[in-house]
Amino acid sequence: MIDVDKFKELRVLVIGDLMLDEYLWGRVERISPEAPVPVVAVEKKSHTLGGAGNVINNLSAMGAKVFAMGAVGAGPAGRDVLKKLEALSVDVTGVISEPDRPTTRKTRIIAASQQMLRIDREVSHRISSHTLDILTRIIAGYIDKMDLVIISDYDKGLVTRELVAFIVDISKKSGVMTLADPKSMDFSKYMGVTVLTPNKKEAAIAAGIQIQTPEEMAEAAAKIIALAGLDKLLITCGKAGMVLYEAGKPAVTIASKARQVFDVSGAGDTVISLLGLGLASGATFEAAAGLANLAAGIVVAKVGTATASIDELKQCLMINI
Repeated sequence: MIDVDKFKELRVLVIGDLMLDEYLWGRVERISPEAPVPVVAVEKKSHTLGGAGNVINNLSAMGAKVFAMGAVGAGPAGRDVLKKLEALSVDVTGVISEPDRPTTRKTRIIAASQQMLRIDREVSHRISSHTLDILTRIIAGYIDKMDLVIISDYDKGLVTRELVAFIVDISKKSGVMTLADPKSMDFSKYMGVTVLTPNKKEAAIAAGIQIQTPEEMAEAAAKIIALAGLDKLLITCGKAGMVLYEAGKPAVTIASKARQVFDVSGAGDTVISLLGLGLASGATFEAAAGLANLAAGIVVAKVGTATASIDELKQCLMINI
């Protein structure tokens, strides 16, 4: 069994699209007279870290020391992201403020444990060359202290092809593994990462194959592995669990452990976080993926962008021995 208590000894650099997730919680009691839509009476609101910030939330919940890298705007949402990161004792040296770039904010309206609507406020153009230069310099100064690098790409302009190539090159020279959660349709962007963790839909688009059978999944996986020069690929399949592909080994399917599914928001963030911690602590690919699968099963049973606590994970591990 993986000793999850050792996660607190790990140092993880997370680079990606930092976001603020806003939730408006309420109840529906009538339909609007103006249009055939429900009227939500808002009772409370809450904010949490989203995007790469949710990866950081997951890692911090496991006790890991996290170094955050990304870009935020100069407005209230950006300040809120920084405040929440600092509250987790995250090193924010690598979080750059771009005054002309608003912080990505996603507002979800929830009633009766169901998401009714999501409103996105964002831009997705590339970060400035100035910000890219700053990030690469900081990465170069930090990489030798890291046990793991996680690239959390939400395709909002921060994770460029040049940045990924730089991270992969410098990480390999330092003997640090890199995991990437992709959003770009061209997976060659992630060439050389240790593990890629797309979901089934993302894998199908990247490979140009409709995935409906295990054979089609294997064909798509082979194309992605060749395209991105991978040794390891993990494809998440929602309620069907996940499938692992590793060079020279047969595919391994891990069934989902979720008992209830209320909200899949951020489940992929949980998978890459726990997979990375497991691998960095010396676990096999299959064992680390099994741990990630357990954690994802905990998270999807909660409403909103959520994390699994280390106590919840330990309890699940005991049940699933």
